[in-house]
Amino acid sequence: MRYRRILCMLSSLSMLFFGSCANESVVISQDEQVEISFSWWGNDSRNIYTIEAIEEFEELYPNIKVTCDYSEWSGYETRSNIRMISNTESDVMQINYAWLSQYSSDGSGYYDLEELSDIIDLTNFDEEALNYGRQNGILNAIPIAMNTETVYINKTVYEQYGLDVPKTWDDLFEAAGVMNGEVYPIAMQIKPMFLYILAYAEQQSGKSLFKDDGSLNFGADELEIMLSFYCRLVEEKVVPQVEYFDRLNMADGTYAGTVEWVSDASSYCSAAIENGYEMVVASYTVTDETDSVSGWYAKPATMYAISKNTEHSEEAALLLDFLLNSSEMTELQGIEKGIPLSKSALAYLEEEDLLDGIQYEASLMMDVCFDELEPIDPYTENSDLIDLFNTSCNEVLYGKNDSASQAQILYEEFQEVLGEQS
Repeated sequence: MRYRRILCMLSSLSMLFFGSCANESVVISQDEQVEISFSWWGNDSRNIYTIEAIEEFEELYPNIKVTCDYSEWSGYETRSNIRMISNTESDVMQINYAWLSQYSSDGSGYYDLEELSDIIDLTNFDEEALNYGRQNGILNAIPIAMNTETVYINKTVYEQYGLDVPKTWDDLFEAAGVMNGEVYPIAMQIKPMFLYILAYAEQQSGKSLFKDDGSLNFGADELEIMLSFYCRLVEEKVVPQVEYFDRLNMADGTYAGTVEWVSDASSYCSAAIENGYEMVVASYTVTDETDSVSGWYAKPATMYAISKNTEHSEEAALLLDFLLNSSEMTELQGIEKGIPLSKSALAYLEEEDLLDGIQYEASLMMDVCFDELEPIDPYTENSDLIDLFNTSCNEVLYGKNDSASQAQILYEEFQEVLGEQS
């Protein structure tokens, strides 16, 4: 089933039985308490509701103690890299889609979850969803929801300048001319900026960044399009440099828009909404309004996996099932991580009338365009590639090199990184 149809099935899904946290036929008898660890990334709001959910899980399973490890994304990514390499990762962990190819290219990097299917209710997920978590045919992880980069616009600010919500790249430059440096039409961090500019370059070149076999499809010419476009965006005050991005500027309208994942919509838009601004989900930016949304990609929002080194696989499986399928976790999490792929979680949200807000609107936009969104290649989010791109942008922006020469350097650096990780 295509995910673009999941919202249309809500009423039928509400007829499904909703288990509290795991298959009731599973009973684990323990004479003494077992301790397992769980790690995730997120902001304060996510941390609070996740900790509350863990407390409810421990009440359901008094013999299981869960040690929590959490932080913001950047620290989590760095720490997880060290722990995966040293085999000291948590028993249950939230992982990024790209980590499947990075840490489990042959499928052996994480626990095979199908070996725990008597505890984890895999029937809650369509096969298409589970395939996102397979490496070499082995089910390493289960996606929580689907995700794509999405454009969020402060309609109130745009209207103050007599502007419509932007649809094309030219609309953004027009807005920058009208706003005259008082407000940035749009602003974002380095990863969404990389993906945003990639969409522009793919639309301009008609080429994708990667070939079907995962090898680099862009040459120096296409990378030059990306470098030159970033510099133009900064120089014409469409965006601030990524190094100077400050999320707080979304709240007061200094930034009149941003690009972030569906799962991050509330984090970046809520403060502006609370301050009385109307935040809207804009269409995916294109060269011409008649164009398809080429260059825009979809992926699992985040995923849950179990360590291949866990000494308590059954307890870890109970926790993973609780996180994905239970009414307790679903009520607390809502759609903060996107519209859940778990059928029982989705049915609960529909029954409790919890499908609303800016994040839900972003999910609807993704659903409408899902057939045009390509599955993202995991290497597209490779942090080394993105850091190299950022460095090259600054080389050109500060006049240390011309865009053509720097693009050739970047091309060779990309090839080196991809060669090391293949």
